[in-house]
Amino acid sequence: MRIRPATPAELPALRAVERAAGSPFRAFGMAEIADDEPPALDLLERYRRAGHAWIAAATDDDRPLAYLIAEPVDGALHIEQVSVHPDFAHRRIGEALLAYAADRARDEGLAHLTLTTFAEVPWNAPYYARLGFRTLDEAELTPGLRKIRATEAEQGLDRWPRVCMRRP
Repeated sequence: MRIRPATPAELPALRAVERAAGSPFRAFGMAEIADDEPPALDLLERYRRAGHAWIAAATDDDRPLAYLIAEPVDGALHIEQVSVHPDFAHRRIGEALLAYAADRARDEGLAHLTLTTFAEVPWNAPYYARLGFRTLDEAELTPGLRKIRATEAEQGLDRWPRVCMRRP
């Protein structure tokens, strides 16, 4: 596996990874999340053009196994989405993508990684905590994180407990 920037031609494959990665949410009574549409191609292209869309590619055929998209928010690189195809789960691919994103954040002079995630899904907040992320208290939320959380609430994601997390 190697991590590299996504190409325009790979963006549809990222949507396929996202669809597959959503399927395990069904086991948690979260069919709405499993059935949620992946990011639109134009949105993925916006992240790609900004230099914030990376893939983990198979070494044999260079196809995307996982991806991460992010954007700077209030002095941190905010992880908008990290998804690993379930056929390649439990191989530390998500961890490798986050490490790559952390290196890029440092290159850009950003001090932290941030993300929002489901608090009680094992491969969400508990997973990120094992990777050094810490849940932020309400008072620690930056204006940008508050705006992201408000948008998520409008989209109905607060039906399940969510948290903001940060890692240096």
